[in-house]
Amino acid sequence: MKSTPRILIGTLACILAAVGAYFWAVGIMDSTFAYRSPLRTNPPAPSQPLGTAITRRIVFVLIDGLRYDTSQKADVMPFLAELRQRGASANMHSRPPSYSEMAYSVLLTGAWPSLSDGPAINLDYADIPTFTQDDLFSDMARIQVKTAISGYYWFEKLVPQTAVTKSFYTPGEDRIADQEVVDAALPWLDDPSLQLVLIHLDQVDHAGHSEGGAIDPRWNQAAARADALTGLIASKLNLSKDTIFICSDHGHLNLGGHGGQDPVVLLEPFILAGAGVKPGVYPDVQMVDVAPTLAAMLGSSLPASSQGSVLTDLLTFNAEQVGKIQTATLSQQELLVKAYENATGNKVNIPDAGDEVQAYQLGLERAIDGPILSVERIGRGLISILLLAVLGYSLYRLRSRTLAWMVGAAVLYVVLFNLRYAVIDRNTYSLSSVKSPTDIIIYSAITAFAALFISGLVFWLGSRKSFQSPAQAAQSGIGWTLLIVAVLSLPVLWHFTVNGPIVTVKLPEFASTFVAFLSLVQILFVGLFGPVLAGAAALVARIGRKK
Repeated sequence: MKSTPRILIGTLACILAAVGAYFWAVGIMDSTFAYRSPLRTNPPAPSQPLGTAITRRIVFVLIDGLRYDTSQKADVMPFLAELRQRGASANMHSRPPSYSEMAYSVLLTGAWPSLSDGPAINLDYADIPTFTQDDLFSDMARIQVKTAISGYYWFEKLVPQTAVTKSFYTPGEDRIADQEVVDAALPWLDDPSLQLVLIHLDQVDHAGHSEGGAIDPRWNQAAARADALTGLIASKLNLSKDTIFICSDHGHLNLGGHGGQDPVVLLEPFILAGAGVKPGVYPDVQMVDVAPTLAAMLGSSLPASSQGSVLTDLLTFNAEQVGKIQTATLSQQELLVKAYENATGNKVNIPDAGDEVQAYQLGLERAIDGPILSVERIGRGLISILLLAVLGYSLYRLRSRTLAWMVGAAVLYVVLFNLRYAVIDRNTYSLSSVKSPTDIIIYSAITAFAALFISGLVFWLGSRKSFQSPAQAAQSGIGWTLLIVAVLSLPVLWHFTVNGPIVTVKLPEFASTFVAFLSLVQILFVGLFGPVLAGAAALVARIGRKK
């Protein structure tokens, strides 16, 4: 009878752990979806236009999802190889979250995810917000330059349509949609008054998501078709007067997928050719450099929230023009910092870092991570250490042969879950391997149950709890379940220490947040399945004693 209260209390603890994990996981997910820039309602004011264009127009070809290594394959993308020889090329780096809507925001506003106010995770069409920060198309509209966009219909919601002169949008993502996009855009290229044209090709990304990923032959086939369409677009241009710019928004895992912090999804091609460009292979550039560079080439003002630099080394600006750009950049960075200080109340201290943009951005990043957050991290870290100390002390007090089997079985559960997740199914510990919230929840439920069943069987047989009384079998099963919950809580505590419980004033460090989210989903199902298996063990023990 003494075991009954312990079993009931343990079962209640498992259920409470499951409920808590559910609400915490939902809180992380919902707060990430809902994240908005602190500049959302306080965007910096645009500065004056530069006034001197070095090209008649820019045609921006965005090949969605194209990996850098694929863009380098001359047998797959021969036109890009040819254009790379004729123009300026570099490796381009982005930051997580590596989703398209966020990347489009970075490319067109020049601001990193924490400030751009683009969706942190891709939203449905109806929920996509229009840019609150200054963007490349709005820059053009202010100097009365005509623009055009042909591509996926997310751009219709993101870009203020008052700044777009001509447009064609499609919900399609495959080769047929790309052909329609190009067919709509080609006649525009006969009109030189359209000085900024964005053409978005989506079939490579479609191949990554729906046709086996980057290791499937259909991936290279999609890339080759996108390359041919890019060549067709370029054939309509006079590159002694016009400029073509080609890049992607993110890469893809080998099996397809993006969104996380994986290096392969954060490296993109950067190719700029034609009027105003100095051919050559250049040092690495950042995705935030795209918007200010294209704006400067067209003589407009730099996007007001831009955190990037004008890549003057790649361009034919003379010394006087470079000086004017540097002055404009300094003014723009000062306005950005003031807007951030007004929006957050945090003081931005600009270090002496040589390069103007580098200095201002280093100051901004330090302000975003700020001393207040550092103090909060110390407090959260002390809470985590205290909880770990309590767990360690409890295990020390309860040390026994049975506890040894419990610990071994708990470790076995973790090994089995991750054996399927990372080794058999080749998933990464990032958002890149998540097709949808429903997918990761169902996957985790099935995998957790299988790992729990096998490790539980090993525990009961190894410790011989299945041959003792039903109460002992149930009690030991509940204890084993709570031990697994404690082990799974370790990455949750790390996330809590580094990022806080949910996303608030800044985007989190995504690697730790994802592992914590995956652990919380497991805790949910372990907390529910564990008591059921403990009850089954008690039933088996009862039947065994009768026999």
